[in-house]
Amino acid sequence: MRIGNMYGPDATFLGVPAGDPAIASEWSGAGAVIIGAPFDGGTSHRSGCRFGPQAIRTTDYLPHDGMRPSLALGVDPLTELGVVDLGDVEMPSGDTLKSLAALETLVTSVASAGVIPIILGGDHTIALPDVTGIAHHVGWGRVSVIHFDAHADTGDTQMGSLYGHGTPMRRLIESGACRGDRFLQIGLRGYWPEPETLQWMAEQGMRSFEMTEIVSRGLDAVLDEAMTIAMTDCDAVFLSVDVDVVDPGSAPGTGTPEPGGLTSRQLLDAVRRIAMETPLGGVDVVEVSPPYDHAEITAYLANRVVLEALGGIAWRRKSLRGETTRNPADPLLKDR
Repeated sequence: MRIGNMYGPDATFLGVPAGDPAIASEWSGAGAVIIGAPFDGGTSHRSGCRFGPQAIRTTDYLPHDGMRPSLALGVDPLTELGVVDLGDVEMPSGDTLKSLAALETLVTSVASAGVIPIILGGDHTIALPDVTGIAHHVGWGRVSVIHFDAHADTGDTQMGSLYGHGTPMRRLIESGACRGDRFLQIGLRGYWPEPETLQWMAEQGMRSFEMTEIVSRGLDAVLDEAMTIAMTDCDAVFLSVDVDVVDPGSAPGTGTPEPGGLTSRQLLDAVRRIAMETPLGGVDVVEVSPPYDHAEITAYLANRVVLEALGGIAWRRKSLRGETTRNPADPLLKDR
């Protein structure tokens, strides 16, 4: 049953058609669907990202008419992919296991129908059911993860719990849903995790591109390496974007801000490129906390991250069909 938005009016992502998750005929023909995951029971500092899905769906100065033609890519992903919004998963505050299980069930159903789920968080705890749902479809260990974040989220426990926004990547690797040596993290910085967790990450073969390396090598070189690894011996890529990968000057509305991150332009370009060049099986955009936002800066960014991902998916599909979608004015498309 469709419940719409748990914390606000039932508005869809930029006005795309609404669908009932329980009625597959309403969405199984779509190229991608929007799923809201309004869960912030895993936050360790500032909460409020349960309101993230609503903000990401509705923050825009343009009409909510279900259309967004991309200037750079020459596609309208909302119409060309036939995007449908399935509303929020019911994720009751205080019942973490029930909430995560409900999200995993829906993501699995969507992926198994050949539709790409775009999940709006919520805190990063939801990456566990998101990636697991894709793995149920493509196979255990057959999905790689490209993870944008200031933090590794590989803690063993969080305040005594196995589940929280600081632990999902460890749970994913421990479960076998994805391989540690196909887990790419981009944008890490700051003062966590501690040496013991870093040692565990190294033992799993995880590849972390800290901000110091991005500054030194350049983001394009980092993306080249990350995508090459992600597409080796895997059948799908999951893209997980924590908005705190961006410097808090450009994304203040998040729970654990860490200075010194990517610019918003860098993130949008990176997301677009990954969607254009890899077989995405799913995407989540997490940690938007509207109570800490200013002038909807972070919500606008997250909204555009979703659009860039959808635009890249639509462009890639047209390109694979041999249709011309190239815009020579965009340097991102040169020689691709």
